[in-house]
Amino acid sequence: MFDYRKYFDMYCEENGIELRLSFDMPPNYENANGMFDGAAKTVFINAARLAEASEHEKAFFLFHELRHASQQLCPEQFGSDINSSSKYVIMYDGTCYKLVGGEYLECKIDGDEEYFTDLYLGQPYEADANAFAYEQASKICGDSDELRSLYKFFMPRRPVPDGTYESIFAMIDEKTMEREKKAECGE
Repeated sequence: MFDYRKYFDMYCEENGIELRLSFDMPPNYENANGMFDGAAKTVFINAARLAEASEHEKAFFLFHELRHASQQLCPEQFGSDINSSSKYVIMYDGTCYKLVGGEYLECKIDGDEEYFTDLYLGQPYEADANAFAYEQASKICGDSDELRSLYKFFMPRRPVPDGTYESIFAMIDEKTMEREKKAECGE
């Protein structure tokens, strides 16, 4: 049985970060395998959803979320592409968010799900978290065809052309600009 707590504690100690681990998913995330909430400094793992998953899947999702924690809490350890992209969330359906003053501002961009799926999976911070999760799960469980397949599943099906994220982020900036001004003014 995969020991989430053991690997969680080891990671936090090795990286000098203080986090909480919760197996109670927040509202609206009940179908997610995991998530990281920076404001609460909490890694959420949906252990009930992953109960029948393999050990390498459990390790993969834990280390994916732990990497997001490091990306947010220790940005100096990451490059500008990860730091700049981590303010944005692009969802599969074109719903997008921009983090402003600790609050996510929402907007919607038109396009098909396949396109947005590739954008979501290719975001620099997601690609980094997936690569890290694969590396760590390999160390714990050994490399396998199943683990490589899991990693590949979380990669874009088509390459995201250079400059795409800059364009999408500019679009999100434009669509959230009015709400961003209000948030800055405390309205």
